[in-house]
Amino acid sequence: MSDAYRAPVLLYDGECGLCNFVVRLLLRTDRQGRLRFSPLQGEKGQAYLRVWGLPTDDFDSLVFVPDWDAPDRSAPLLRTDGALAAAAVVGGIWRLITWARVLPAWARDPFYKLVARTRYALFGAYRPRPLAKPEWGERFL
Repeated sequence: MSDAYRAPVLLYDGECGLCNFVVRLLLRTDRQGRLRFSPLQGEKGQAYLRVWGLPTDDFDSLVFVPDWDAPDRSAPLLRTDGALAAAAVVGGIWRLITWARVLPAWARDPFYKLVARTRYALFGAYRPRPLAKPEWGERFL
């Protein structure tokens, strides 16, 4: 299936300050509006996790869904695989970090896991505030 017809979604920890910061950064730089978002704790995120047999109470990994409209066609991507896939979808400056794909996940993921374990201590919990552009709200499931 062509990328033009895919509906990629990034599931993220909706209570994490760092995660929400990154989502807002992606919203700002994804001028094409290709990537959509949903908190892992939300109804749609939880339903997706159950379908794929992923933990519904462990939010230490983002989940990249390659095509929300056809979730059975390709498996979700976790941790650095998911982050790099999201960066590739957004494009622009984010494409620079996709070079990290040359490293295997076992070499990339330990750093990801360290940040995931310490993100609340380092960045705190998310404090809700309005989106910079109201139309961004349409990009959330």
